[in-house]
Amino acid sequence: MIRKFISRVFSGKKSRSGSNEPAIIPVSSHGITRDRLSSGSRRTCETLQAEGFKAYVVGGAVRDLLIGADPKDFDIATDATPEEVRRAFRRSRIIGRRFQIVHVMMGQETLEVTTFRGTLDANTKTDEHGRVLHDNVFGSQAEDAARRDFTANALYYDPTTETVIDYHHGVGDLKARTLRMIGEPRARYREDPVRMLRAVRLAAKLGLAIDPEAKKPIREMAELLENVPAARLFDEMLKLLTSGHSVKCITQLRDEGLHHGLLPMLDVILEQPMGEKFVMAALANTDERVRRGKGTSPGFLFATLLWHEVLAHWDKMKAKGEAKIPALFQAMDTVLDVQGEKLAITRRIAGDIKDIWALQPRFEQRAGKRPYALLEQPRFRAGYDFLLLRAQAGEIDTEVADWWTHFQNAEGDKRAEMLIPEAAGDKKKRRRRKKPANGAPQASDA
Repeated sequence: MIRKFISRVFSGKKSRSGSNEPAIIPVSSHGITRDRLSSGSRRTCETLQAEGFKAYVVGGAVRDLLIGADPKDFDIATDATPEEVRRAFRRSRIIGRRFQIVHVMMGQETLEVTTFRGTLDANTKTDEHGRVLHDNVFGSQAEDAARRDFTANALYYDPTTETVIDYHHGVGDLKARTLRMIGEPRARYREDPVRMLRAVRLAAKLGLAIDPEAKKPIREMAELLENVPAARLFDEMLKLLTSGHSVKCITQLRDEGLHHGLLPMLDVILEQPMGEKFVMAALANTDERVRRGKGTSPGFLFATLLWHEVLAHWDKMKAKGEAKIPALFQAMDTVLDVQGEKLAITRRIAGDIKDIWALQPRFEQRAGKRPYALLEQPRFRAGYDFLLLRAQAGEIDTEVADWWTHFQNAEGDKRAEMLIPEAAGDKKKRRRRKKPANGAPQASDA
């Protein structure tokens, strides 16, 4: 009997349409013990269950544990309303407009607690394309499972019983290395076009093949992304770029035709031989940092993605006679303005991007006091890492990058010996800048 049960769970013979009778998979089959969860997620579920509610760890955390990965977050699903969850935890707050959720703070951990969502009905507010705009409709656990995007994300784990509750054959699909949509893919993409991006990201991250029925409509429905708020696109792009598999994600985005309208210039960048080499080197570097558990900077990532568009505009401005540095700043503003129409790049991140770009001409200055001043810049390290990528991609001579590597590590006299002598013309220009307009010497020169 046990063998038949396990075979039914993993074989794929159960109806893919889901039912109100889920598979209840014991710990002896799935192997996830409660000590694999974060302490905050365990305590949140235990508190809600003690109050008489159902509460489960849900979605990506369960999926990742089943495939042997370490979850980044532990989300909770419950039949308690947001107000009831809020009353159960002193350190909590209700957030969200499209669908209300509760952030519960447990020590340093913030848990996202979501009430089971109900079936969409005629009263659900949508736009003219079918995208759901307002969705505070609560329902049963079975309805909540049916509302989730992929079968691998519709899994519930009960820390008390250590069982996995599976309504849509998600465990079997994971076993088959398949990313399958719950429901009719076209309808689900209309409800939320971001699911197309999520399909690409999850498939790349988890090493899954997108089910043909879910994959086929993506290219022809990609234009629906035009109706997604810029802030949501930005969040999804950050998740994609920091997934640890960004090279594969970007490649698949292009293969599925999803780069158009996402980053309007990304297709142009990738079609430039030098630009593609630079972008891929940057993404590979980011993937390696993620795999090593090191931090990543959104500003640095977007600075690399958009750099060659800046270069193109910069060259145009200089060709028109604009001075080098003013031309660079005009090019930076132009590129960021275009991207701002589609991606909600925050002012802080945009500032980081511009700081990195603005430092690049200064690395060419290796005489006098300027190299010392550049070392003191707060964004020097990010600018230097960007310089290394440019050298790696063949955009600049590696000698420049090597010089800065040695200069920052040298000390005292050795550092001074590395300085490149100034040309006579540069000295004269600097003296003229110091001289007042009336020709009289400055007090410091007298």
